[in-house]
Amino acid sequence: MAKYRMVRTDFWKNPIVSEEMTPEDKYFYLYLLTNPHTTQIGIYRITKKQMAFDLGYSIESVHSLMERFISHHKLICYNPETRELAIKNWGKENLHKGGKPVMDCILSELKEVEDTSLIRYVSETIQKPEIRSLYESFCEPENENDPYLDNECEEFDDTLLHRSTIRGQKEKEKEKEKEKQQQKAFNPNIEINPDKENQSQNQKTKDVKEIVEFWDNNGFGFSNLNGKQQLLSWLDYSSFLQPKDVLLKAMTIACANNKRKLNYVVGILKNWENESLLTVEDIDFYHDNQKPVSKQKQITESFPAGRSIPSGFELNLTAGED
Repeated sequence: MAKYRMVRTDFWKNPIVSEEMTPEDKYFYLYLLTNPHTTQIGIYRITKKQMAFDLGYSIESVHSLMERFISHHKLICYNPETRELAIKNWGKENLHKGGKPVMDCILSELKEVEDTSLIRYVSETIQKPEIRSLYESFCEPENENDPYLDNECEEFDDTLLHRSTIRGQKEKEKEKEKEKQQQKAFNPNIEINPDKENQSQNQKTKDVKEIVEFWDNNGFGFSNLNGKQQLLSWLDYSSFLQPKDVLLKAMTIACANNKRKLNYVVGILKNWENESLLTVEDIDFYHDNQKPVSKQKQITESFPAGRSIPSGFELNLTAGED
């Protein structure tokens, strides 16, 4: 069979594509449908490093996009152990015609799939009965432990970076839980108020929205998802008492200096942490008292006006009259 993939014009009429997907989502989805690793059955083996190389993205950006397509859009499944990716609507969009050449090709490719639960995942949207039956012949009997029965896949990264990040987040969550237990032990009268927790969560959502809007509207890079995520992590894992206001102030300074880069903003935040400047008031007070001495004042102090009088000199007002 010729190595090509067709994308129907209905692709752009799909409500998920037209209303829910960002430009990066659309670009990534078209890549998943047409990249050189695709097969006739909609299941193929590919690594995230390969995706990052082909798209020109970082591993972290590809991971974010994968997680979005698995958990939010629910359009793909990925097995991190076998590195196999399955596209949910592949059969619905591509497998309309049967015939011996097509069936032979599908049969040979289905034999190569290691994770057979992915075959069932794709078969659910196949409308042609004979092709669907061929898929189902490779499916194992359904059981409650099958991770793909609910069309949702647990996402794992195929790099050590993401595993260490998840481990670090879990450790921080455990530390927070431990702190709550210690507070309750010191003061048994303290009770967790669900309303306060909800208010806190709502406030955090507003803070995230405000920071992301500032980032997008001031030229830090609309498509830089990784940069946004790294900056937002300062809301939870910094020592600032006013994390949102401090982040916005650092970004404002970066804009004023025309250096709209994550590294520059993070450098400002680290300097403030090192100086124990934890609120906007502390930062303003610190910078107000760090005004440089004017150049004119330095010259005046270094070089006093007039000539120095040599020692032993006596002033004689009548000299030269005789």
